[in-house]
Amino acid sequence: MTDHYAVIGNPIAHSLSPTIHTLFATQTQQDLIYTAVLADNNQFAMCIQHLQDQGFKGANVTVPFKEEAFRLATQCTERANQAKAVNTLSFHDDGSITGDNTDGIGLVRDLTQNIKFNITNKCILIIGAGGAARGIIPVLLKEQPAKLYITNRTKQRALDLVNDFANLGEINIVAWDENNQQPYDLIINATSLSLHNDDTNFPICRITTDSGCYDLVYGKQHNVFLEWGKSLGAKWCIDGLGMLVEQAAEAFSIWRGIHPQTQPVLQYLLNRK
Repeated sequence: MTDHYAVIGNPIAHSLSPTIHTLFATQTQQDLIYTAVLADNNQFAMCIQHLQDQGFKGANVTVPFKEEAFRLATQCTERANQAKAVNTLSFHDDGSITGDNTDGIGLVRDLTQNIKFNITNKCILIIGAGGAARGIIPVLLKEQPAKLYITNRTKQRALDLVNDFANLGEINIVAWDENNQQPYDLIINATSLSLHNDDTNFPICRITTDSGCYDLVYGKQHNVFLEWGKSLGAKWCIDGLGMLVEQAAEAFSIWRGIHPQTQPVLQYLLNRK
């Protein structure tokens, strides 16, 4: 019997997840169908219930529902509980839902294996304090950066995040409008500004010719964050396509019990750009 999975978000038309999971399924000879589902911002829980009623086995969750997915899951893995955000749901026959978060491991694998960037002893700034940031912080801290900073327009959300992760390591807050001259080795955009082509100014921060800029958003030909980084002289500016493939492989492994090869899929998607 063919198993069904989905990715849920708003917006969702841009999603490459159906292509990625279909390629994984072909590669590993798994019988499944994976589709994209657009959910209204106030109907996420209803959408999940509908998928369960239709017999779906699981779903990935993207912007803006990761924190709501965490609250909806009946049980969560340790990394999801740490993040308080979920991007992978597994549906069980008794109606229960297990929530997991594969974003952090996906980012770290892309940075360390694909980009060959060593996180250890590096100075990192994360822009944003929502579900995307929560998903990557625990795994980044495990890599022992020299310093991890966060900046967010709403300072209270940044404070809440720092408090939630205090037991994992030190996170420093930088005011959004502070003229901060701390040089960063890596700046990560964990907001949806690029997804919406938002021209809002990014925070004032020091980018050097040794800095890298990484956007968790992927696929847009004109990415305002990466253009911003390039204009300030960053050494490299990369979107989150590699992270998407790596986190998808982790989710696929959770659902199917087999970890697909990511490089053939990543190369296929890069060739299509």
